[in-house]
Amino acid sequence: MNTVTAEPVAQERSIARRRLLLVGLVGVVGLAFMLDIALGSVRIPLPAVADVLLGKSSGTVAWDFIISRIRVPKAITAVLVGCGLAVSGLQMQTLFRNPLAGPSVLGITAGAGLGVALVMLSAGSAASLYAIQQLGLGGSWLIVLAATLGAALVLLLVLAISARVRDNVVMLIVGVMIGNITLSIVSIWQYFSAPEQIQEYLLWTFGSLGGVTGPHLAVLAGVVVVGLGLAFASSKPLNALLLGENYARSMGLTVGRARLLIIASTSLLAGSITAFCGPIGFVGIAVPHLTRALLNTADHRWLIPGACLVGAGLTLLCDCLAQLPGSSTPLPINIITALVGAPVVIWVTLRRTLVRSSFS
Repeated sequence: MNTVTAEPVAQERSIARRRLLLVGLVGVVGLAFMLDIALGSVRIPLPAVADVLLGKSSGTVAWDFIISRIRVPKAITAVLVGCGLAVSGLQMQTLFRNPLAGPSVLGITAGAGLGVALVMLSAGSAASLYAIQQLGLGGSWLIVLAATLGAALVLLLVLAISARVRDNVVMLIVGVMIGNITLSIVSIWQYFSAPEQIQEYLLWTFGSLGGVTGPHLAVLAGVVVVGLGLAFASSKPLNALLLGENYARSMGLTVGRARLLIIASTSLLAGSITAFCGPIGFVGIAVPHLTRALLNTADHRWLIPGACLVGAGLTLLCDCLAQLPGSSTPLPINIITALVGAPVVIWVTLRRTLVRSSFS
């Protein structure tokens, strides 16, 4: 009798703990958001940041302009990037049942980059944020569409191969090779491009959060919100797929439809973020594992909102680290995410018990 009553009590405590953790993560994201706005070549006190965020004036016209026009859009972009990449990585790891799957590892980010290069380099201008701004709002949708289609094509190719190959390690190698082939095609394109185009494209590959403002931020936010909405809608199918396709079918799940939903969500998220911010790596691989370890669950109804918060907080903190040198030019965000995310991937690889419990 005591054992029977103890199980619901333990479950309720576990749910309460996860809710408390999610609330704590919201606070961490809020603090990181304010720090990201305060740090930079011009250091702004946190009280002044809070005043501007509350619709007041900080007392300094220059600070008001920097916060409202430059740093708030950059911080919002960081939140969107963290949420989108974390959730897309979580979906990929569950779909392929591979702990090292992610948009960058499986070549999805490279496919999105190929779509961007197809539009920008073929048009005679470099695939940079400046070129996106020159194209206007219509050009933004064109870039997003090209990047999303590129990501979707690579993902469909990986899925087609995964239907024949059941070994996760082999699938991971195949994904890396597809990504390398895609990058090779872009490299050939670069080889026949003008030097100034190559320079701009290389700058784009480092990743940037500071070039998305105005209507372009609205486009990015709209696409990411749609992608996240599809991801939340696929939480139950993801739970079923985590136990295997045969089990999912026995539960009445239409696996093909669930795959298309996951493909659409991941392609929108990875494609739009890569189009506007460049290829940002390791967030999609590291954050899902951090979220599983933190929430201690495999239920995607908890993991998806948790990944959003952890991804947003981690990306904001990485952007804060990029500002620490204090120069007018921050470090590329891709470098910082690699320095932070790579140790997490190594830790996950070494902790085989954690990997087995999540994907067995």
